[in-house]
Amino acid sequence: MLPAKSAAAALAAACVTFFTLLPSAPARADAFLSTSSDPRAVERDGAEQVDERPFAARLEEIAGPGAEAFRARAGLPAPSLLRTDETERRAIRHEAGWIDRLPRPEGGAQWRCLAEAIYFEARGEPVRGQVAVAEVILNRVDSRTYPDSVCSVVHQGTGQRYRCQFTYTCDGAAETIHEKRAWARAGKVARVMLDGAPRVLTGGATHYHTTAVNPRWAASFPHTATIGVHRFYRAPRS
Repeated sequence: MLPAKSAAAALAAACVTFFTLLPSAPARADAFLSTSSDPRAVERDGAEQVDERPFAARLEEIAGPGAEAFRARAGLPAPSLLRTDETERRAIRHEAGWIDRLPRPEGGAQWRCLAEAIYFEARGEPVRGQVAVAEVILNRVDSRTYPDSVCSVVHQGTGQRYRCQFTYTCDGAAETIHEKRAWARAGKVARVMLDGAPRVLTGGATHYHTTAVNPRWAASFPHTATIGVHRFYRAPRS
């Protein structure tokens, strides 16, 4: 992910990419290998209309259509921003078998944007790695430093080659879903996370990079977790 901010209003509005499902084609080898430039350049420029409500107050709105029905079919509890007690932690399992048994998810633009990011950034990772990427995106949505919707976070900087937040949105390669099973899992992870699953894996991380690279900024950011091929960091408190 490239955390250098440059968000045009038109790009923030273009929240969702609709994909063509192809039965067979080689997956992009670099689809889940993100790199980062200096994230300290990311600041609000005041040009965007910012929703000042706390994230918890916006959770149902962000979760979008289909959230309530999905929770009912899956037997999940109602969403809340912070879930830390053991009963609610056990309600979400970071296991492929549990995720794969969930009903087919439904959702709007925000769900699609999160599922897209999970697929292209982490489809080769175990469920924990996919949840971790989702946590970073939702942590950014919850921060005043970044845009206040999933789609705006995911597409921040899109349009400038290798200057976006998530490399798959600006690397010039077609964003086409080839792996149906991986896409189905990414959609379920996205649905569960949007519905308020507890973020317990990354310690409030807002940045990550792959273990294949060692960006300079990482030395000054608190390291919070390493999951699969990604190392996660929290922005320093100013």
